Amino acid sequence: MKQVKIKLVVIFLLLLSSIPFVFAKTDWKEKDQFHEVMSQTFHPVEEGNFKPIRARSEEMLTKALAWQKSSIPKEFKKQKDIQLQLDKLAMGVKSLRNKIQQGVNDDVIKVDLVALHDVFHEIVGLCKE
Repeated sequence: MKQVKIKLVVIFLLLLSSIPFVFAKTDWKEKDQFHEVMSQTFHPVEEGNFKPIRARSEEMLTKALAWQKSSIPKEFKKQKDIQLQLDKLAMGVKSLRNKIQQGVNDDVIKVDLVALHDVFHEIVGLCKE
């Protein structure tokens, strides 16, 4: 009986020690860097503040291009779909940056930024599959 308890305790400890690996988050530096710019520009636009996106559109493009060119972590199963969406995101951000440089109105910026935000979340969703 004592040996059974010891074996059960050992098995329990082994299972417990493996939990961090099961729930480990895959790091993708370029995704996180793009997300930082997206969140700091998108949420102000929701509140009617277009200054951050107007000021940071070039930075957003730089981050989008870096993410597009980065290596997709091997853990993600839908590599091709992720790359297609990254390409779409980079093209969309470039278009938005160009429009901002041309002085488009806030309504155009909002439509484009909302669409880019949706693409970002599409990529995040593909990373979870």
